[in-house]
Amino acid sequence: MKKIVTVFLSLLMLSSLVLSGCGKSDDTGSNKNSEGGSQSEKKVKIRIMGYNKEETRRSYLDYLKEKLPNVDIEFQFVDLKSFENMLRTQLAAGEGPDIFETSGSGAVYANAGYVEDLTDASFTSKYNDTGLMRYQSKVYTIPLQSWFEGIWYNKDIFEKYGLTPPKTWDEWMDIHDKLRQEGIKPQAMGAKSWEPMMKQSMGMLLNEFYSKPENKDFDTAFSDGTKAVSGQWNDAVTKWTETIQKGNITKDMLGVDYDQAQDEFATGKAAMWESGPWAAEALKQKNPNLNMGMFPIPGLTAGTGWLIGGPGSAFAVNKQSKHKDVAMQIMELTATQEAQQALIKDNFGSSFLKGVEVELPSEYADSAAAFKEGHVYAPWITWPFGAIAEDYGKALQEVLTGAKKVDEALQVLDNKAEQQRKSLKGN
Repeated sequence: MKKIVTVFLSLLMLSSLVLSGCGKSDDTGSNKNSEGGSQSEKKVKIRIMGYNKEETRRSYLDYLKEKLPNVDIEFQFVDLKSFENMLRTQLAAGEGPDIFETSGSGAVYANAGYVEDLTDASFTSKYNDTGLMRYQSKVYTIPLQSWFEGIWYNKDIFEKYGLTPPKTWDEWMDIHDKLRQEGIKPQAMGAKSWEPMMKQSMGMLLNEFYSKPENKDFDTAFSDGTKAVSGQWNDAVTKWTETIQKGNITKDMLGVDYDQAQDEFATGKAAMWESGPWAAEALKQKNPNLNMGMFPIPGLTAGTGWLIGGPGSAFAVNKQSKHKDVAMQIMELTATQEAQQALIKDNFGSSFLKGVEVELPSEYADSAAAFKEGHVYAPWITWPFGAIAEDYGKALQEVLTGAKKVDEALQVLDNKAEQQRKSLKGN
């Protein structure tokens, strides 16, 4: 079943951010150089550095190269675990890429004076405000497509054993038990990375903490230091650890990486795997006959569940770029219908550009209600120091090994947040 989903799929409902498509597409402005200028001009080299693989940007890069024939666009992929250190080192040396990928508002780089202020740029107004993350009331980044993650499941395996996508946490735990009894690994997980457990615990938090009206402003309070996660998140995260106690997430998964987990799911060795649309093509390449769908992470009571996601990564312009004018042309071109559709083609999501419509593929039919109700959120992307989600994820890895308790893992997050607040204030 396919549905037309307007641009923003009502993302980030908890922050009262209702996203809707409006307005109409515009061209790339009056700058004639946006088409590459005279053929006699010498080619300018522009480096774009990102932590999403080039295959997820291929159509977009092809579009840029078509529109800017006199610009040599080099895309440099750097794995996320090395990305921050490499980028900061280059920027501190007065170098670095002309355009780089970042998350949220780019607060850390803006605070250090490394990025161009885009608040008054002509292309910024083409985006819906809900997709524009601000730091100290200024815009330093423009959003790419949104992102979301849910639980991919093998429809054929589910059908064979009479299983349906769960509506409650207990139903999901029961599915794990039934699959295990049939000799099938219930869930693949690349827990060598800090991300999967962090995100699945967030699923429980979205259902049991963030969905309560009294907690709708929690992330704002956490960001400014008036509230901590300790004493707030404990019950939900402790409940989530039940999946560890039941043996659904096991210590051996700490030695499994993303690609290995993906392969387990693609080949039918595991019935479920948490990931997003960016994995769909690779899964189909590994197994063209894979019949899969995605369901949201369920909560304790029956409901639509929650997907992890929201405004995805963004592009920022290096303030020290030697070709800032060309970098700004690329940002202008990115704010077009054509560029947005190219981004979505290789990495499905919604767009924050006004007037863009996205068709929801049938694989996501089980998640349609979550989209409709705005049940798509990722708390850390609203924090000015969102990178500390990694510290939380690593602390959960220690919860899995038994080296830390939930309370201690949450204290790690609070401690890191306080360090970052002081750093942003220059203390």
